[in-house]
Amino acid sequence: MAQFTLNINGTSREVDVDPTTPLLWVLRDHLNLVGTKYGCGIAQCGACTVHVGDVATRSCMLPVSSVGNQNVTTIEGLSETGDHPVQQAWLEADVPQCGYCQAGQIMTATALLKQNPNPSDAEIEMAMNGNICRCGTYVRIKEAIKNAASQS
Repeated sequence: MAQFTLNINGTSREVDVDPTTPLLWVLRDHLNLVGTKYGCGIAQCGACTVHVGDVATRSCMLPVSSVGNQNVTTIEGLSETGDHPVQQAWLEADVPQCGYCQAGQIMTATALLKQNPNPSDAEIEMAMNGNICRCGTYVRIKEAIKNAASQS
């Protein structure tokens, strides 16, 4: 076990965990931030996406020891009230069905729009590639991202 001080959603949090523990499990099991979901465990589905710095990162494969001093933002950290522009666009486009993948989808979309505030369809598809939605709401996901981009 080792002591880590992490900056999670703007707050310094201390955890005592094995250095190889994936960030996902630190967030869910040690910090009770359960918005980030476990999907596949091999960084292929995107359900566990958080921001490390400003980069969309799959937390299921990232050892907590690799985080260092970087800021980590989870879905809970985007907005206390759910009024982040991407979250609002998601609701307006009626994206969620089962909702399981949505936190990861939103975190990936938010990172894209921070890097590229006006992405083309091809850029959206490239950025979102690999975020799997079991319900197949990909058309509405793209619509929501375009709507959020037009709001900025």
